[in-house]
Amino acid sequence: MILETITALGAWSWVIGGLILLSLEILAPGTVFLWFGVAALITGGIALGFDTGWQINVGLFLVLSLVSLVVGRKLMRNLASERGDPGLNQRGSRYIGREFRLEAPLSQGAGRLSIDDTIWRITGPDLPAGTKVRVESIDGARLVVAAAE
Repeated sequence: MILETITALGAWSWVIGGLILLSLEILAPGTVFLWFGVAALITGGIALGFDTGWQINVGLFLVLSLVSLVVGRKLMRNLASERGDPGLNQRGSRYIGREFRLEAPLSQGAGRLSIDDTIWRITGPDLPAGTKVRVESIDGARLVVAAAE
């Protein structure tokens, strides 16, 4: 019954199959079904334009699937490296190298530093209030600071 329906639809079965694969991508994201769906849609478009046999369509689909999967993965990898915030889950790493002024003294190697809307715990040498400090690194949830020149 399914085979008869596919045969009756002809080239449109590739288009419908491509749309089903694209719908699966929405339900199960991971950019795998996307590339197979694109390959099926292209195969359907070629099959609608030219009178090709099912063997050629299957071969074309396999080749287009492989090409679109490889090119798509490479494209997604390049886009992922260009976007995003590498310090998203380590907010303190955003402050490394920046300089701030101490509002309260840094004594016994510990203190607090107000940055934007957050008060950070800091470690470093004993310094009086008003000293300009540079964030050198992060140690867990603490910023490690040193006097800025």
